[in-house]
Amino acid sequence: MDNFVFHNPTRLIFGKGQLEALRNEVPAYGKKVLLVYGGGSIKRSGLYDQVMSLLREIGAEVTELAGVEPNPRLSTVHRGVELCKSNGIELVLAVGGGSVLDCAKAIAVGAKYDGDMWDFAERKAVPKDALPLGTVLTMAATGSEMNGNSVISNEVTKEKLGWGSKLAYPAFSILDPQFTVTLPKDQTVYGMVDIMSHVFEHYFHPTPNTLLQDEFCEGLLRTVIETAPKLVQDLENYDLRETILLCGTLALNGVLNMGLSGDWATHNIEHAVSAVYDIPHGGGLAILFPNWMKYNLKHDVARFKRLAINVFHVDPAGKSDEAVALEGIEALRSFWNSIGAPSRLADYDIDDSQLEVMADKAVRFGPFGNFAVLDKQDVLEIYRMSL
Repeated sequence: MDNFVFHNPTRLIFGKGQLEALRNEVPAYGKKVLLVYGGGSIKRSGLYDQVMSLLREIGAEVTELAGVEPNPRLSTVHRGVELCKSNGIELVLAVGGGSVLDCAKAIAVGAKYDGDMWDFAERKAVPKDALPLGTVLTMAATGSEMNGNSVISNEVTKEKLGWGSKLAYPAFSILDPQFTVTLPKDQTVYGMVDIMSHVFEHYFHPTPNTLLQDEFCEGLLRTVIETAPKLVQDLENYDLRETILLCGTLALNGVLNMGLSGDWATHNIEHAVSAVYDIPHGGGLAILFPNWMKYNLKHDVARFKRLAINVFHVDPAGKSDEAVALEGIEALRSFWNSIGAPSRLADYDIDDSQLEVMADKAVRFGPFGNFAVLDKQDVLEIYRMSL
């Protein structure tokens, strides 16, 4: 494995009733709070009232930024940055799912930058400072509650770019599974696809001697596979929500990829799709990842075979390594279909008219991928396989 230094500065506050931690966490950073949230689900669930009641009790001065989009837009980030600067905000508090958290991270770094936060996404600048960020999570998916990653969509240029900074790690994140039980089935499914996709991005890597990391990845995947069918049939089950919520955090908080660099090509390919068509990120991943696997099977058949046997319990007896590997990929497709995930771009009414446009966006910064390096023609072929 590669040499590494592991440090995660986020204080994870997990479990039932943990919202009360806001009483101690918020005052440590100041009284002037920017509350960032999405389209109103936290108001319907009652979470908004609980948060506001606690903030009032500790004397916080709250400025609100509502309406963060599922693929958070740069214009919304700009509004948040302006609110921070004009109101002397001392803490950004994100209450919602991964999109809300991603937007809040961009606001936190943008509020301490004289230029446009989009410079960070375009690799033109690196954040040097940020406002502290706290989060209250309502969806298991992106792992944004315990990492420094963020993805922002520029609606003017129709680009969706990921960026990251150690300054964007939340100072604290509150995860109460109760706040995820009202999540509808489709978003629950997209979240679980996203979690599994994060693990796959770690799992497919070129680094030798990663036995422990591989075992971690396989165990997390098996846990989601065991839990997901039960959860989609019992959406208000606290124990199932609790399991998936922790899976989401562990899938992308740095634990699984100690000593290795994952691939991350499929996320890049999907970002180009949702930049053009504004589809759910998890839905796009469900369509693309099995096709990325088939396309890149030749790079390491043994690793795909291991996945098939250890995660999807494929019986290898009497079969070639490639046959076992392909059976594992088909098992993944069947599993995602069984819980309600899409399998073709046509499921979102996407045809071949924008393939070149999407491929150009995917390779904007050049060839990409650590397990298998892809260029524009590779991306186009994966898109065609996904139609």
